[in-house]
Amino acid sequence: MGMSSTPDAPISPETVVPALTQAIGKVLRRLRADANPGGLNFSQTAALARLEENGGMTPADLARTEAMKPQSMGTILAGLEQDGLVERKPHPTDGRQVLFSLTASGAEARRKRSLAKQKWLLAAVAKLDPGDQQTLLSAAALIKRLGDS
Repeated sequence: MGMSSTPDAPISPETVVPALTQAIGKVLRRLRADANPGGLNFSQTAALARLEENGGMTPADLARTEAMKPQSMGTILAGLEQDGLVERKPHPTDGRQVLFSLTASGAEARRKRSLAKQKWLLAAVAKLDPGDQQTLLSAAALIKRLGDS
């Protein structure tokens, strides 16, 4: 069953949802794969994004936020630290804990990735004709509304 609907087929949420899920998933996968200048994996990228949003975090808090085991997050942070993208500092109130935060290189890696995504998406949208660009703009407004509801 394709994404196109025949004129006599009624449109229903059951028709829209799989098509929308598949389309958004495909775009996100392409963005992750094609717009990845540093070659970071999804978990590394997610950890950097979270640290950028929240500032310093303990490995346990970061693991909880990303719904993963603390040991797994420890491995991710160790790799990011080795690459100079994050640094550890003593916890201001709890001497047994450390806080991880982005380094200048980590912030730059986030910025480069964001620019690469923007560039990829701009190139992809530029290939569409003006009518399709307008349709996409209307769809974006609807998708935003779904996210806000």
